[in-house]
Amino acid sequence: MTVIEKYKEMIDNELEKLFAPSDSLPQKRLIEAMNYSLTAGGKRLRPILVLLFSKAAGGSVEKALPLACALEMLHTYSLIHDDLPCMDNDELRRGKPSNHKVFGEAGAILAGDALQAEAFGIILRSEIPFEARVACAEALAAAAGVDGICGGQQLDLEGEERELSEDEISFLQSAKTASLFVAACKIGAIAAGADEKKLEAACLYGASLGAAFQIRDDMLDEISSEAELGKTIGKDKREGKKTFMTLFGGEK
Repeated sequence: MTVIEKYKEMIDNELEKLFAPSDSLPQKRLIEAMNYSLTAGGKRLRPILVLLFSKAAGGSVEKALPLACALEMLHTYSLIHDDLPCMDNDELRRGKPSNHKVFGEAGAILAGDALQAEAFGIILRSEIPFEARVACAEALAAAAGVDGICGGQQLDLEGEERELSEDEISFLQSAKTASLFVAACKIGAIAAGADEKKLEAACLYGASLGAAFQIRDDMLDEISSEAELGKTIGKDKREGKKTFMTLFGGEK
């Protein structure tokens, strides 16, 4: 088993425990919706990065594990909301029907909202030093807010109505996608007590990897298959999304 495989298994096992459905709870339907998307699989790249950077900076993988789960919870929230009919309108995610197809639009919105809130709760209850908890929560908030996922999604929606330049697409994708990669690398380093130089290196790595990841994802939306990716193919072109594929074509 590789280190990546080991960390993925650790993360999957921990996520399974977080919101296990219980018939004894009155809000069991909400918990079921949260658990449905959180445990649906996926590559777990972002939480794995948390553990890798904690280890690289000399920290404890075990203490960073809750932080990694928080990253995946926030990522999952963004996917649930991304798939909504009012947003990217996708019916398939990680090879399963999207959350709103199973639990309804209101249920999906609540599941996403709850996952985002609980992500910050897990960070603030973690066993790392108090100052590090605050810094990790701040990093996650930056990735989620106006300069991150939400701001990027707004620009993505606006881009459906007009042409975007290379710089505009780069900025959009840095906010919508790369911001969470940056947060993952930074949070792992923060948890290990990394100095400013290491934090800057972690952020640069996250930004670069996030940009490459999104470009490849845009390519796969046209050249891959639903069976391989576990989500709808060709959606970007149908929805009028502006990507490097639409701007340059596949070869370039």
